[in-house]
Amino acid sequence: MQFQQLQYFVAVAETRHFTRAADLVHVAQPSLSQQIKALERELGADLFLRARGNITLTDAGEALLPLARRILADADTARHEVQELVQLRRGRVRLGATPSLCTGLLPDVLRAFHDRYPGIQLLIEEGGSHDLVRELARGALDLALVVLPLPTPSPALTTVELLREDLVVVSSPEAPRPGNGRRTVRIADLEGERLVMFRHGYDLRELTVAACRAEGFEPDFAVEGGEMDAVLGFVRAGLGVAVVPRMVAARSGRGLRVTPLARPGLHRTIALAHRSDVAPPRAARELQRMLLER
Repeated sequence: MQFQQLQYFVAVAETRHFTRAADLVHVAQPSLSQQIKALERELGADLFLRARGNITLTDAGEALLPLARRILADADTARHEVQELVQLRRGRVRLGATPSLCTGLLPDVLRAFHDRYPGIQLLIEEGGSHDLVRELARGALDLALVVLPLPTPSPALTTVELLREDLVVVSSPEAPRPGNGRRTVRIADLEGERLVMFRHGYDLRELTVAACRAEGFEPDFAVEGGEMDAVLGFVRAGLGVAVVPRMVAARSGRGLRVTPLARPGLHRTIALAHRSDVAPPRAARELQRMLLER
């Protein structure tokens, strides 16, 4: 039984005329008649009673008609669903990102993506680069924004550098300015400062601690273990200072003093990663394009 044969059968059943049915489905009448006969041979039963000027359904035809209509309707629904996906009307994107990028980079890009493709569901997973790489490798994410270099380089991932971002020092405006009031501070000036520090597994924690140790001192933690919002809240409360990305500091509003780091400063490189062996879905590729062109 062929899909096309069911189309021809329904057309004849609805028009009760072979020639008009052939016109309806845009096929020559002899071809339509041959396909109907082939369908009848396949089923082992006549579907129509053919009398001159009077085409009626047999019992077998009556039984087949609702089933054929349902099959054709399901096929049309399947075609529509696929077209919706191809045309980015529906679907989902599973995106992983570090918490600081969810605060700094992503809101504007995701708003633009949602405005353009409101039917695409955005599933966001926050985590450190190590966790995101693992989730990418097992197929739980389509894309991930990670900090380079990766904690464990993987040949199974493709990474594209997205941006290089400066880090800055944030403090409470009511607290003494770090670095003895200078307009910029060096990493060495953080010796003796109480730091509000992120939890273990945070890329910013590893970067800050490594920079302090490179200057010959161990950082002094006033509070540690928080996520980005908690760290910024503790800094506003005057518990200490923190090293955060410039974009995060710029979006964090009032209640924070931002002090740049003196050259060479601290930077981090953000990359967009996906699996090398599997092409991201169409919607994910469109989000990838918007991130790269932002």
